[in-house]
Amino acid sequence: MKLHAGDSLVVASHNPGKVREIEELLAPFGFKVHGAAELHLDEPEETGLTFEDNAILKAEAAAKASGLIALADDSGLAVTALGGAPGIYSARWAGDKKDFGVAMERVARSLKDTGTTDFSAKFVCVLALAGRSETTVTFRGEVHGQLVFPPRGAKGFGYDPIFVADGMSQTFGEIEPEVKHGMSHRARAFEKLIGSTILAR
Repeated sequence: MKLHAGDSLVVASHNPGKVREIEELLAPFGFKVHGAAELHLDEPEETGLTFEDNAILKAEAAAKASGLIALADDSGLAVTALGGAPGIYSARWAGDKKDFGVAMERVARSLKDTGTTDFSAKFVCVLALAGRSETTVTFRGEVHGQLVFPPRGAKGFGYDPIFVADGMSQTFGEIEPEVKHGMSHRARAFEKLIGSTILAR
Protein backbone atom coordinates (compact mmCIF):
# COMPACT_ATOMS: atom_id res chain seq x y z
CA MET A 1 0.00 0.00 0.00
CA LYS A 2 1.43 3.33 -1.07
CA LEU A 3 -0.14 6.78 -0.81
CA HIS A 4 0.79 9.75 -2.97
CA ALA A 5 -0.12 13.44 -3.03
CA GLY A 6 -3.62 13.94 -4.36
CA ASP A 7 -4.90 10.55 -3.18
CA SER A 8 -8.19 10.52 -1.30
CA LEU A 9 -8.16 9.21 2.23
CA VAL A 10 -10.97 8.78 4.72
CA VAL A 11 -10.30 9.36 8.41
CA ALA A 12 -12.45 6.77 10.16
CA SER A 13 -13.66 8.99 12.97
CA HIS A 14 -16.74 11.05 13.79
CA ASN A 15 -14.80 13.10 16.37
CA PRO A 16 -14.26 16.52 14.74
CA GLY A 17 -11.30 17.35 16.98
CA LYS A 18 -9.55 14.12 16.08
CA VAL A 19 -10.30 14.50 12.36
CA ARG A 20 -8.95 18.06 12.42
CA GLU A 21 -5.76 17.00 14.20
CA ILE A 22 -5.13 14.11 11.80
CA GLU A 23 -5.84 16.35 8.82
CA GLU A 24 -3.24 18.84 10.10
CA LEU A 25 -0.69 16.04 10.55
CA LEU A 26 -1.38 14.82 7.00
CA ALA A 27 -1.28 18.32 5.46
CA PRO A 28 2.36 18.11 4.24
CA PHE A 29 1.46 15.11 2.05
CA GLY A 30 -1.27 16.77 -0.01
CA PHE A 31 -3.96 14.13 0.48
CA LYS A 32 -7.66 14.79 -0.02
CA VAL A 33 -8.86 14.03 3.49
CA HIS A 34 -12.48 13.20 4.28
CA GLY A 35 -13.96 12.56 7.70
CA ALA A 36 -16.30 9.61 8.22
CA ALA A 37 -19.20 11.93 9.05
CA GLU A 38 -18.66 13.88 5.83
CA LEU A 39 -19.09 10.64 3.87
CA HIS A 40 -22.06 9.58 6.03
CA LEU A 41 -20.32 6.42 7.19
CA ASP A 42 -21.75 4.52 10.12
CA GLU A 43 -19.72 4.21 13.30
CA PRO A 44 -18.94 0.53 13.89
CA GLU A 45 -19.31 -0.85 17.40
CA GLU A 46 -15.90 -0.97 19.06
CA THR A 47 -15.80 -4.54 20.33
CA GLY A 48 -12.02 -4.99 20.47
CA LEU A 49 -10.05 -5.64 23.63
CA THR A 50 -7.05 -3.49 22.66
CA PHE A 51 -6.37 -0.18 20.93
CA GLU A 52 -5.01 -2.19 17.98
CA ASP A 53 -8.20 -4.26 17.71
CA ASN A 54 -10.46 -1.22 17.61
CA ALA A 55 -8.28 0.78 15.21
CA ILE A 56 -8.24 -2.12 12.74
CA LEU A 57 -11.99 -2.63 13.10
CA LYS A 58 -12.73 1.04 12.34
CA ALA A 59 -10.25 1.33 9.46
CA GLU A 60 -11.45 -1.80 7.70
CA ALA A 61 -15.12 -0.84 8.10
CA ALA A 62 -14.49 2.63 6.63
CA ALA A 63 -12.41 1.26 3.75
CA LYS A 64 -15.11 -1.25 2.87
CA ALA A 65 -17.93 1.29 3.07
CA SER A 66 -16.16 4.11 1.20
CA GLY A 67 -14.00 2.26 -1.30
CA LEU A 68 -11.12 4.49 -0.20
CA ILE A 69 -7.99 3.86 1.79
CA ALA A 70 -8.94 4.51 5.41
CA LEU A 71 -6.94 5.70 8.38
CA ALA A 72 -8.36 5.02 11.82
CA ASP A 73 -7.13 6.15 15.18
CA ASP A 74 -7.96 4.46 18.44
CA SER A 75 -6.57 6.36 21.36
CA GLY A 76 -7.16 6.98 25.01
CA LEU A 77 -5.90 7.87 28.43
CA ALA A 78 -4.39 5.15 30.60
CA VAL A 79 -4.10 6.12 34.28
CA THR A 80 -1.58 4.10 36.29
CA ALA A 81 -3.47 4.15 39.60
CA LEU A 82 -6.67 3.09 37.85
CA GLY A 83 -5.09 -0.01 36.36
CA GLY A 84 -4.86 1.58 32.92
CA ALA A 85 -8.46 2.84 32.88
CA PRO A 86 -10.23 4.40 31.14
CA GLY A 87 -7.99 3.03 28.36
CA ILE A 88 -9.95 1.73 25.38
CA TYR A 89 -13.12 2.98 27.08
CA SER A 90 -11.91 6.59 27.22
CA ALA A 91 -14.67 7.86 24.93
CA ARG A 92 -17.35 5.89 26.77
CA TRP A 93 -16.43 7.62 30.03
CA ALA A 94 -17.69 10.80 28.33
CA GLY A 95 -21.19 9.30 28.03
CA ASP A 96 -23.68 9.40 25.19
CA LYS A 97 -23.28 13.17 24.86
CA LYS A 98 -19.49 12.78 24.55
CA ASP A 99 -18.98 15.32 27.31
CA PHE A 100 -15.33 15.06 28.30
CA GLY A 101 -15.95 17.44 31.17
CA VAL A 102 -17.94 14.57 32.67
CA ALA A 103 -15.16 12.12 31.79
CA MET A 104 -12.47 14.23 33.46
CA GLU A 105 -14.62 14.56 36.57
CA ARG A 106 -14.97 10.78 36.64
CA VAL A 107 -11.20 10.36 36.46
CA ALA A 108 -10.72 12.85 39.31
CA ARG A 109 -13.37 11.12 41.41
CA SER A 110 -11.94 7.67 40.74
CA LEU A 111 -8.46 8.78 41.75
CA LYS A 112 -9.82 10.37 44.93
CA ASP A 113 -11.63 7.15 45.79
CA THR A 114 -8.38 5.18 45.59
CA GLY A 115 -6.60 7.56 47.96
CA THR A 116 -3.58 7.47 45.66
CA THR A 117 -0.91 10.12 45.31
CA ASP A 118 0.21 8.62 42.00
CA PHE A 119 -1.21 10.78 39.22
CA SER A 120 0.97 9.34 36.46
CA ALA A 121 -0.71 8.49 33.18
CA LYS A 122 -0.06 8.07 29.50
CA PHE A 123 -1.86 8.81 26.27
CA VAL A 124 -1.86 5.93 23.78
CA CYS A 125 -2.62 6.15 20.08
CA VAL A 126 -2.79 3.33 17.55
CA LEU A 127 -3.21 4.20 13.87
CA ALA A 128 -4.52 1.59 11.45
CA LEU A 129 -4.29 1.99 7.69
CA ALA A 130 -6.60 -0.20 5.63
CA GLY A 131 -7.03 -0.54 1.89
CA ARG A 132 -9.54 -2.37 -0.23
CA SER A 133 -7.48 -5.56 -0.44
CA GLU A 134 -4.12 -4.92 1.21
CA THR A 135 -3.23 -6.13 4.69
CA THR A 136 -4.10 -3.58 7.37
CA VAL A 137 -1.08 -2.15 9.18
CA THR A 138 -0.88 -0.49 12.60
CA PHE A 139 1.43 2.03 14.28
CA ARG A 140 1.51 2.75 18.05
CA GLY A 141 2.60 5.92 19.84
CA GLU A 142 2.65 6.81 23.54
CA VAL A 143 3.41 9.90 25.61
CA HIS A 144 3.82 9.75 29.39
CA GLY A 145 2.98 12.43 31.92
CA GLN A 146 0.98 13.47 34.97
CA LEU A 147 -2.65 14.40 35.53
CA VAL A 148 -3.59 17.77 37.02
CA PHE A 149 -6.88 19.05 38.42
CA PRO A 150 -8.86 21.14 37.80
CA PRO A 151 -8.66 21.00 33.98
CA ARG A 152 -6.65 23.77 32.31
CA GLY A 153 -6.91 25.15 28.78
CA ALA A 154 -9.33 24.86 25.89
CA LYS A 155 -7.03 24.40 22.88
CA GLY A 156 -7.12 20.63 22.75
CA PHE A 157 -9.93 18.11 23.02
CA GLY A 158 -10.84 15.05 25.06
CA TYR A 159 -8.70 14.65 28.18
CA ASP A 160 -6.10 17.21 27.01
CA PRO A 161 -6.91 19.77 29.77
CA ILE A 162 -5.83 17.39 32.58
CA PHE A 163 -2.67 15.96 30.99
CA VAL A 164 0.82 17.42 31.37
CA ALA A 165 3.47 15.55 29.38
CA ASP A 166 6.77 14.74 31.06
CA GLY A 167 9.11 17.72 30.75
CA MET A 168 6.25 20.16 30.21
CA SER A 169 4.51 22.57 32.60
CA GLN A 170 1.37 23.22 30.56
CA THR A 171 -1.44 20.80 29.76
CA PHE A 172 -2.20 19.61 26.25
CA GLY A 173 -5.20 21.94 26.52
CA GLU A 174 -2.94 24.94 27.06
CA ILE A 175 -0.15 24.43 24.53
CA GLU A 176 -0.44 25.53 20.92
CA PRO A 177 -1.58 22.82 18.48
CA GLU A 178 1.68 22.93 16.53
CA VAL A 179 3.59 22.17 19.74
CA LYS A 180 1.30 19.25 20.56
CA HIS A 181 1.62 17.93 17.00
CA GLY A 182 5.36 17.68 17.53
CA MET A 183 5.30 15.47 20.60
CA SER A 184 1.89 13.91 21.25
CA HIS A 185 1.02 10.20 21.25
CA ARG A 186 -0.66 10.73 17.87
CA ALA A 187 2.43 12.50 16.52
CA ARG A 188 4.62 9.59 17.64
CA ALA A 189 2.34 7.09 15.91
CA PHE A 190 2.47 9.27 12.78
CA GLU A 191 6.27 9.27 12.90
CA LYS A 192 6.18 5.48 12.62
CA LEU A 193 3.59 5.64 9.84
CA ILE A 194 5.69 8.13 7.89
CA GLY A 195 8.85 6.13 8.52
CA SER A 196 7.19 3.04 7.07
CA THR A 197 7.45 4.56 3.54
CA ILE A 198 3.71 4.05 3.04
CA LEU A 199 3.35 7.81 2.67
CA ALA A 200 5.18 9.34 -0.28
CA ARG A 201 5.96 13.03 -0.33
